[in-house]
Amino acid sequence: MKLYGVFDILGPIMIGPSSSHTAGAARLGKVAGKIAGEDFKKVEFYLHGSFAKTYKGHGTDRALVAGVLGMEPYDERLRNSLEIAKEKGIEIIFIPTDLGDQHPNTVKFVFYKDNEKTIEVMGSSIGGGNILITEIDGEKVEFTGEYPTIITKYKDRKGMIADISKFILEVDANIANMKVTRNPQKITTAIIELDAKLDDEVIEKIKNIKDMINVVAINPV
Repeated sequence: MKLYGVFDILGPIMIGPSSSHTAGAARLGKVAGKIAGEDFKKVEFYLHGSFAKTYKGHGTDRALVAGVLGMEPYDERLRNSLEIAKEKGIEIIFIPTDLGDQHPNTVKFVFYKDNEKTIEVMGSSIGGGNILITEIDGEKVEFTGEYPTIITKYKDRKGMIADISKFILEVDANIANMKVTRNPQKITTAIIELDAKLDDEVIEKIKNIKDMINVVAINPV
């Protein structure tokens, strides 16, 4: 039997009229922004389904932008997020589109970095302020942002998971969930959800593992 918490019944603390269109959108934006990093100069938001139809009226546009700027769903600045992004020199573009067989509240973020690199993140607001990240740079993933999560990308070799796990165990954290995918170029992405936050020192150790390409740490949002 599932146990329900107060936020499952009452909904999240937030600014705006809809948990899916504002709180969930802000959480999606915040996780996507963490994945992209801070040095982006432009963000395109490809809006699917009901997001595409009602993003202005429900404040989804402001919530998504607030999220990528690092704001929480209950941040009073959410209402002014478009203006804040403009003040920071970040170009914002909304593009209603059809992303195919996706949840109705889905958005694909395309971040343009200062170094001309682009990063794509796709995810859905699935109700009650909850989210699901489903794709990073074209690779299928699946995580909710409810747990401390590390996203690791590395050159595939034997022993990499053991090397990563060694540092996780150093701080007495447990792996709650893990999903590993490998592309044709033998680059592996491992999404690891934990039951405890890793401190910056441990993240740095993981980043310095041989053949590691990138590590992103995301704390619950």
